[in-house]
Amino acid sequence: MNLRNFLAVLPLLALPACSTFHPLPDAKPGENAAHFEQTDGTNHFALDYLVYLPPNAVKASKRDWPGIIFLHGSGERGTNVWDVTKHGPPKILKNETQFQFVVISPQCPPGKQWNVDEVTAFTKEMRKRYPIDRDRLYLTGLSMGGSGTWKMLLAHPGMFAAAVPICGRADTNALAQLPPDKLEKLKRVPIHIFHGAKDPTVPVKYSEEMAAALKARGANVQLTVYPEAVHDSWTQTYDNPELYTWLLSLNRKTNK
Repeated sequence: MNLRNFLAVLPLLALPACSTFHPLPDAKPGENAAHFEQTDGTNHFALDYLVYLPPNAVKASKRDWPGIIFLHGSGERGTNVWDVTKHGPPKILKNETQFQFVVISPQCPPGKQWNVDEVTAFTKEMRKRYPIDRDRLYLTGLSMGGSGTWKMLLAHPGMFAAAVPICGRADTNALAQLPPDKLEKLKRVPIHIFHGAKDPTVPVKYSEEMAAALKARGANVQLTVYPEAVHDSWTQTYDNPELYTWLLSLNRKTNK
């Protein structure tokens, strides 16, 4: 089944949870631009983002929708949030209306990297702002966003139901220094890593070494290496409907 056909049956796979939600009065279906900013003491930051809402999620009264936080790569940084649609889920969703996830894609400002504190604050606000089931919130990113995915997983392993880091620079030294309580939480998070064997930008060893280190600690991790892929290991990953079936099978409450 290709991705377009899969979108038509995806609603049958989503199992709702229950939590009261008051919809935003200006929410629109499809993919739309929005803005987030926060001031914490002397620290102020802002992120533009794209949010995709399925039609039935616009007037949702319960937090029963699975959600995806997508972190883009370095090439999509900037001040035009629609640049985020060059790759990944936002690209797929430009002309789709039947994808049954709430998909939120922040844009990293020019010259910056993904900052854990900022992405954390952003994610917490998105969980309030949209009808997302907190036990079915998934994190993914490519290249710089894959690295950001790893940083978020190590900093807040209990925040997401699953993670899909793609061709990111994983830090096994940071994993080795993880406190025991965080490591136990991380071990319960299903992680599926993707990378191209011939990646000249971020060598595949980053993913291979992290996968091995996680497996040695008893974590729930899979590694898929595309033998002929270079840096773009994300297109075939995000175009594969099996990825979304796998995500929908996972719930933070039942992860072991």
